[in-house]
Amino acid sequence: MDNVNDQAKPGEIAPRPLSDTERGVLESLLAQDFDGAVALRSQLPHANVVGACTCGCVTVALAVDKETAEPAAIGGRLIRAEATILDDMNEPIGGVIVFLRDGYLSMLEAYSYGDPISAWPEPDRLNVFLRDV
Repeated sequence: MDNVNDQAKPGEIAPRPLSDTERGVLESLLAQDFDGAVALRSQLPHANVVGACTCGCVTVALAVDKETAEPAAIGGRLIRAEATILDDMNEPIGGVIVFLRDGYLSMLEAYSYGDPISAWPEPDRLNVFLRDV
């Protein structure tokens, strides 16, 4: 998913736990201080990957067990924290955003400025920041 696009949807897969790297990326963004961050952090142990992008990038759809996790009381479809992905030369090659649906984590998206991001970066390759509201 090279661009933020409501039409692009990951293909469904059998639910699986987040990989260590996916979890590390999400934790890096959710470590920021913004409205709803505490509730979203509490969703992580209850989140599974349920879809994968079909373009070759690493974007994944998420599902949170709503019987064991509370929704975040925040509006909007994106969390305020996002990240720029840096290459080995510390040059930006793309970014990471997190989508919500009804207060639950719903998508971890990697977008690129060129070729699709084919592997999640280690958290130290992220420049995490808060978007202005």
